[in-house]
Amino acid sequence: MRLNRSTDIGLRVLMLAAARPDDLLTIDVLADSVAVPRSHLAKVVQRLQHLGLLDTVRGRNGGVRLATGAAGASIGGLVRELEGDTEVVECGGETPCPLNAGCRLRGALRVAQEAFYASLDPITIGDLAAPPVRQVLLTLGRSPQ
Repeated sequence: MRLNRSTDIGLRVLMLAAARPDDLLTIDVLADSVAVPRSHLAKVVQRLQHLGLLDTVRGRNGGVRLATGAAGASIGGLVRELEGDTEVVECGGETPCPLNAGCRLRGALRVAQEAFYASLDPITIGDLAAPPVRQVLLTLGRSPQ
């Protein structure tokens, strides 16, 4: 199972925001911290804000921060939401698989995919930013002093 790039970036952004709950993080700081283009990161942040996981503050001193209660959000639920209805294998499409009629692989992979998500269900955003990871996350996007 491989997560799409937006899901990966979203999880990283949420970890950073959870590790720095008192800070407003700018899109530029987040983009530098997770090493992705600003435009791509902005789309991911907008989606996380729409899901109620990030609060955004506009203006000169604006930025984003973890929304109230978001630290308790399940990673399994979040990954399901961000990944959508994608399956591990593509059986249809322009050239459907000729084995589709009698294939049991698709069902087995669907069960495995759900087991993957279920293993992430008890883990929260707050868990991912807890010490000792928190100390590493706190240093990202900060100037050396």
